[in-house]
Amino acid sequence: MVAPVSALPEPGFDVAACVQQVRRGDQDAARALFRHLYPLVARLVRSHLPRRTSPEDLVQTVFMKMFANLDSFSGAVPLEHWVSRIAVNTCLNQLAAEKVRPELRWADLSEEQTQALEAATAGSEELDPLQNLAAREIVEKLLAQLAPPDRLLMTLLHLEGRTVDEVRHITGWNVPVIKVRAFRARRKLRKHFETLMETKGQKRT
Repeated sequence: MVAPVSALPEPGFDVAACVQQVRRGDQDAARALFRHLYPLVARLVRSHLPRRTSPEDLVQTVFMKMFANLDSFSGAVPLEHWVSRIAVNTCLNQLAAEKVRPELRWADLSEEQTQALEAATAGSEELDPLQNLAAREIVEKLLAQLAPPDRLLMTLLHLEGRTVDEVRHITGWNVPVIKVRAFRARRKLRKHFETLMETKGQKRT
């Protein structure tokens, strides 16, 4: 079952009624539900995609899990929130299955990335566009050093600019857990950054 991202249902799409029809085996309703949810799932997967996994393969995995477990959906939360959690957990499981990356070292950075990091740590008020891009790449490299749940949380809060309430809906974690995990993840991220700076003087391999 494949649908393009732009193939959205008409305004006023009745999610609850569609879910009931899917449960009764209505294939047209299943395709409509797929089209309705595809942009959300694709966006989440691409935001948290494991490096060695095809985005479309992971999207299809999310939908297979959703349809397989649709009878367990109680309606206590919006369907979109329930599916978001399936998508996020699918990405986390895939990330956990991948090997842990080796510790990031200064020699691993490109020339543009080292210039951006040096400019940022020197207190420059502005980075040029190339340095902004390089700086984001450095952040992503540092995030890759974190455990999958911490990486997810830092990406949602700091790269995507999500609110704590939005993170709660996406992950299913309560607010205290989010705040404590975010504090600990930032501390780990800072430690990785300090370790990276300590290797600055080492030659590239």
